[in-house]
Amino acid sequence: MNLEELKRKREENLLAHKKKKRAYYLKSKLKSNSKGKQKVSSIDYDDELFSGDFNLKLKEIVKKQKKHMESRKELIQKKIEEYRKKKHNYYSEHKEKRLEYDREYRERKKEELRLYRKEYYRKNREKILAKQRMNRSKQKMDT
Repeated sequence: MNLEELKRKREENLLAHKKKKRAYYLKSKLKSNSKGKQKVSSIDYDDELFSGDFNLKLKEIVKKQKKHMESRKELIQKKIEEYRKKKHNYYSEHKEKRLEYDREYRERKKEELRLYRKEYYRKNREKILAKQRMNRSKQKMDT
């Protein structure tokens, strides 16, 4: 076999594989659609809205929503409580590391602020001195 023939054969195999893969995908998609969805008949909104049982349907919907929300509320409260416990345990276990990090962070920020102030004062020295002179002259005039 020469190189051209190998390339052609490889290409054919790849195309055949892609066709099989596509067919499998479409087949599984059709299966999942037929299982998961049931066809809904069209809704006559005039009949739904203006018939006498519309208020009853609204009340049913509200009851279902309220029930669903109450059941979710309990689940959410459990998750929040679990999260709080996890967080408390984590912080109590890593208290020393946190305190050390906080100390380092405060020192680093303090140093950065000191450098920033020094640089700011160096850049704006003349403006600052002029303001101070004006303030002093105003104070002398007031007294």
